[in-house]
Amino acid sequence: MKPTLKITLIILSMFIVTQLIGLYVVNFYSPIKVVDGKQVQVEAPSLPLGLETPEVRTNWEFTQILISIIISFVIAILIIFFLTKFKVTLIMRIWFLIVVTMALTVVFRTLIPLKYSTFIALGIAVPLAIIKIFKRNFFVHNFTELFIYPGIAAIFVPILNIWTVFIFLVLISIYDLWAVWKSGIMQKMAKFNINELKIFPGFFIPSFSKNQKMEIEKFKKMPKLKTKGKKMKVNIAILGGGDIFFPLVAAGVLLKTFGFVSSLFVVAGAVIGLGYLLLIGEKKKFYPAMPFITAGIFAMLLIFWLLKFFIF
Repeated sequence: MKPTLKITLIILSMFIVTQLIGLYVVNFYSPIKVVDGKQVQVEAPSLPLGLETPEVRTNWEFTQILISIIISFVIAILIIFFLTKFKVTLIMRIWFLIVVTMALTVVFRTLIPLKYSTFIALGIAVPLAIIKIFKRNFFVHNFTELFIYPGIAAIFVPILNIWTVFIFLVLISIYDLWAVWKSGIMQKMAKFNINELKIFPGFFIPSFSKNQKMEIEKFKKMPKLKTKGKKMKVNIAILGGGDIFFPLVAAGVLLKTFGFVSSLFVVAGAVIGLGYLLLIGEKKKFYPAMPFITAGIFAMLLIFWLLKFFIF
């Protein structure tokens, strides 16, 4: 659906917050910092839960990693499609539970400066992940979404460089176009996640009309027995997790390559591309967001390099 201006601003605000949290988390774990325009190797905290990223130095190694990621991505899509087709919901829920728990632990670990910070972070992450996956709480879902993608990005950013991330953005954009407008696989997966799995990876914002809000107020005043079984169709605005994660990875790679300012240009470009799509989108239609986001990122990076060349 085409979101209202209020919902559009909420989605963009959540998107920006997630990107900024991601930059903080990526920088926290990154062994490479940019000081006075130069990359400097520093000691950085290791990822919790035994997570490790391989040390990558040459362009060929970055290329190999990119090929591995693409192959893994294709395999993951095929597995998800298989599980979706045969409605193997329990396995998918356990899969989501593990990923969400690990990602949240990675992020919460950065906020707890204590000796046993990993255990404390894990203790916070587990109940939130369980509520998110098995209880379907709207507030917990969107709250955790702000932290999941920063946690995953902290794992992927160290193994990508500027050129591989550009190629990755282009390929993901092409896939997004095919998956939404050609094959329709994205719509099928989204509907399955929402209706069958009861989980949606991404922002999930319901929108109520004035009449619906009045009905809800009436329901609140009625006895529970009379409201039991009553249903209401609600319009929702959604933004897929990939549309949040991939620009964050790009911003993280620019952060470790050229510094904080360049990463802000990436975020700005992603926000402009996403905002443009939300404004022009028609009601009850699915749109591939990544081509718009990628175009916005490339446009803002072009401006960044022009400013750097002529001014700085």
